[in-house]
Amino acid sequence: MTELRQRTAREPDGPPEDKVAAASGWARPGQRRPREMRRGRCRRVLSPSDPLSRPTVAAGLGSAEGPGVRGPRGARVAGQQESESEAKVDGETASDSESRAEASPPLIPADDTPEVLNRAFSSLSSRWKNWWVRGILTLAMIAFFFVIIYLGPLVLMIIVMCVQIKCFHEIITIGYNVYHSYDLPWFRTLSWYFLLCVNYFFYGETVTDYFFTLVQREEPLRILSKYHRFISFTLYLTGFCMFVLSLVKKHYRLQFYMFGWTHVTLLIVVTQSHLVIHNLFEGMIWFIVPISCVICNDIMAYMFGFFFGRTPLIKLSPKKTWEGFIGGFFATVVFGLLLSYVMSGYRCFVCPVEYNNDTNSFTVDCEPSDLFRLQEYVIPGVIQSIIGWKIVRMYPFQIHSIALSTFASLIGPFGGFFASGFKRAFKIKDFANTIPGHGGIMDRFDCQYLMATFVNVYIASFIRGPNPSKLIQQFLTLRPDQQLHIFNTLKSHLTDKGMLTAAAEDE
Repeated sequence: MTELRQRTAREPDGPPEDKVAAASGWARPGQRRPREMRRGRCRRVLSPSDPLSRPTVAAGLGSAEGPGVRGPRGARVAGQQESESEAKVDGETASDSESRAEASPPLIPADDTPEVLNRAFSSLSSRWKNWWVRGILTLAMIAFFFVIIYLGPLVLMIIVMCVQIKCFHEIITIGYNVYHSYDLPWFRTLSWYFLLCVNYFFYGETVTDYFFTLVQREEPLRILSKYHRFISFTLYLTGFCMFVLSLVKKHYRLQFYMFGWTHVTLLIVVTQSHLVIHNLFEGMIWFIVPISCVICNDIMAYMFGFFFGRTPLIKLSPKKTWEGFIGGFFATVVFGLLLSYVMSGYRCFVCPVEYNNDTNSFTVDCEPSDLFRLQEYVIPGVIQSIIGWKIVRMYPFQIHSIALSTFASLIGPFGGFFASGFKRAFKIKDFANTIPGHGGIMDRFDCQYLMATFVNVYIASFIRGPNPSKLIQQFLTLRPDQQLHIFNTLKSHLTDKGMLTAAAEDE
């Protein structure tokens, strides 16, 4: 009590609650705390012997994250908080939800490095230990990547689906952990329900496009295919109504934040993984080369930055350097040219993935297009004087690989910067601890999703033409009179162009 009297004597006169609030570092209702206190830069820690830590005072003040305080923009006593919140329409402000996120301490993941590696590299510094751990696990992931490529397209599709679900889980879990104290009803249930709805829509479209014969052969699949979009919309509408019914007073704004959080996650994760599947159906080379370029750029940028990095690249990722960025670019372009040259000579990589109805399996056998046949190119005169070659033989796809590798090394890293900014916003180091030394699955695929969109747009803009098999599939679904009309129109058109003779037309 003597300490409390001395402290009170030094403070200006005022209401008793002002003195107690000033001693504890909190402002009474209607007053603002000092700037450093509002931003959490100065926090008073009460010891058990401190008179201010007695239950009678602490119960009236509450804590920064307890029920007696709204947030850092103004502390309120529990009774006053309830009366003031009733005067609000939604009872929740943006600053309140943001303050809770800022007040929570950074989530620092524990050291999840395997004990075997910890013992093996215990004598090394943390810098070199991290180097060896990342290197060994990177080689393990590359080996796993080769294995799933060997297992074929179907396994690749399953892996893409698993990666999508895991990435979605990591992002949604961050949102749940940041705002878990609100106990929002149905948040996680609705998030997974919307994931199911969106996957049903996208993969249903894929099945209809690439498995048309199988769908038409089975009556249940044919009905689901015919009304696929209506069923998808009905499922989504059900989830939308469930969300509206789950709205709770005082948490309206936060619930809409989480609604937007879920939908943005679906846009980033599910949509991009769907594009990855589409790229795979164009030929495994369109799946393997872009992913390999991103992996190569990630590895080479890390190596160049580790040994030669001196100049910081961007504030969002302080460890990224210009030396690593530029070195990764040149290494990725060279790697893309070499990998494309090797893969372009194998039909299993260049042929589109198609479904064989006779064997009920995927096939990758075809006659390679001109894109995957060696051609001669004349080297410009300026380069001829340097290398001494006039003509070079290469696959046309190698030229496209330059565009893919350039995007992977110059624009792809911005997907990683975006993820870094996201993690910094919520004071977390990694999305998860799935892969020791690397973080979560999303930490490894943050650049891949951006790459998948570019590849899909690139194929649609510069590579893909009309697909005869799809046209025939649509033609077969028409009524007989419509098919006959198209047949007569096509025959007249070919006759006018001289591709069919009059005698053949009469026959």
